Amino acid sequence: MSDRSARLAAAPLSAPAVRSTTPLWIVAGLAMSPAVALGLGRFAYALLLPAMRADLAWSYADAGAMNTANAAGYLAGALAFAPVTARLGPKRAFVAGLLVTAAALVASGLAASFLALLMLRLIAGAAGAVAFIAGAGLTAAAGAGGGPGRAPLALGIYFGGGGLGVVVSALAVPPLLEAHGWRGGWVVLGALSFAATLLAVPAVARAPAPAPRPASTEGVGRRVTVLVPTLVSYALFGAGYIAYMTFIVAYLRGQQGFSSRDVSLFWAGLGAASIAAVFAWAPVLGWLRAGWGIVATTGAVTIGAVLPLASNEPIVAYLSAALFGGSFLAVIAAVTSVARRATPPHAWTAVIGLLTTAFALGQCVGPVLGGVLSDGPGGVRGGLLLSSAILAAAVVIAAFQRETGDRK
Repeated sequence: MSDRSARLAAAPLSAPAVRSTTPLWIVAGLAMSPAVALGLGRFAYALLLPAMRADLAWSYADAGAMNTANAAGYLAGALAFAPVTARLGPKRAFVAGLLVTAAALVASGLAASFLALLMLRLIAGAAGAVAFIAGAGLTAAAGAGGGPGRAPLALGIYFGGGGLGVVVSALAVPPLLEAHGWRGGWVVLGALSFAATLLAVPAVARAPAPAPRPASTEGVGRRVTVLVPTLVSYALFGAGYIAYMTFIVAYLRGQQGFSSRDVSLFWAGLGAASIAAVFAWAPVLGWLRAGWGIVATTGAVTIGAVLPLASNEPIVAYLSAALFGGSFLAVIAAVTSVARRATPPHAWTAVIGLLTTAFALGQCVGPVLGGVLSDGPGGVRGGLLLSSAILAAAVVIAAFQRETGDRK
């Protein structure tokens, strides 16, 4: 037997085979992070807002402050992500973030004061940010290998988890409101989040870890500076889209007379469209370069946000749900794709964290500003008009993002 044959024969049978690509079921499991952090932990609040506002005698500014607190927590979580993952590692941080988010949602159904609810929204946002950024970094690593459409597809599946959370909340929450009120809604959202975390654990265990940071990171900062148009556009998008997601249900109920059944159909349609968009946008984002993927996705979101303000016909609202829902999570995938091409693999998680910080800053401003305007003479319509204008500005700025070269 040759030396080479002997070495092969002596190799342990348990040694893992090297894979060029990660199975997509692992990416689907990682997608439970945006399902909890975004779909259940943030967006579903819009379904509870009208009932909470009526029961607790809130103004729209008070109601908007709840999602501003969630966004402020998200910002704090993004800033704390590096030390948290340095201590726990990205996989443990992922699971811990989801568990804390789920617990905060359950506790929101038991809280009795405005301040307590505000703090719980803050905690849910911070924990959700840690889980979301960790999951995005793991997904970026899982998207390595394969053809040019592989990475956008993986990211699209991951961010599509947010849409899954929207659909599940649309089916679970509105039917409960009349019987159990908004408190029962929060408890159910928390229970669903715990279930999603259990589904994610096998995928996290099998997911490839992000590339380790090398001893020298010289030049990475200079590469990040070319992402300034993306950073600014993403911050504006964060402000514009969250105002729509916070107040659109209140607008449809108050000014267009939508019933609970109508709201369920609208919200489920929005979430389903975002899931379908995984397959629609992935090849497009794989083909578009520079900032044009962000322009295309944010442009579609802007049109979707304007539609309900142009007509009171229910069909127009459902078209808005399809267009907005089919694009808003794709914006996150488009931004991540630009960052992935602009920076080396070891910097992906850090850059995603920086982008998430800009996104969170925008989200801190959007809900409270939209709420203040909604309390004015223009009503909720005025707040939604501002949301559309901010989104339009995000489209213009994204057009200035130049191609940075493929850093795979």
